[in-house]
Amino acid sequence: MINSNSGSGLLFPKGGWENDETVEEAAVREALEEAGVRGDLVHFLDYYKFKSKTLEDEFCPKCLCKAAMFVLLVTEELKSWPEQNTRQRSWLTIPEARECCRYEWMKDALEEGFTKWHSSQMISSPREENHVNSTP
Repeated sequence: MINSNSGSGLLFPKGGWENDETVEEAAVREALEEAGVRGDLVHFLDYYKFKSKTLEDEFCPKCLCKAAMFVLLVTEELKSWPEQNTRQRSWLTIPEARECCRYEWMKDALEEGFTKWHSSQMISSPREENHVNSTP
C-alpha cells in the first residue's frame, strides 16, 4: 500500500488510464509510478464504484467512478521510482491493510476480492503469503 497525498491513511496504487493502453497496462504502470514495484497481474478482482472529489464538474456532478482492481504478484521493488518523493510504500498483512486503508471501497476490495482470491490459492512464497498489493 502507499500513503495518500491528500490526507491520512493508506491506499492501493490507482489512477486513470491513457487512451493508448488497456486497463491492465494502466494498473501495471500505476503500481510502478506510485509504489515503485514491478510485477505480473495474476487475477482481476472486480470493479468497485467510488465517488471522486477531484473529477466533480458540471458534466459529472455525482462523480461516480469505477475502479478495476487486480492482484499484482510483485517481482521487483525499485530503489527509485517516479513518485518516491511523495509516496511511501508499506508491506502489510491483510488485517493490517484493512485497519490502515483510507477508503471504504478499497476495504471492500480487500475483504471481498483479495481475501477470497487469496484463500483459494496455493501460494508458496512467504513474501506472497504475508503481504498485500493490488492496483487499479
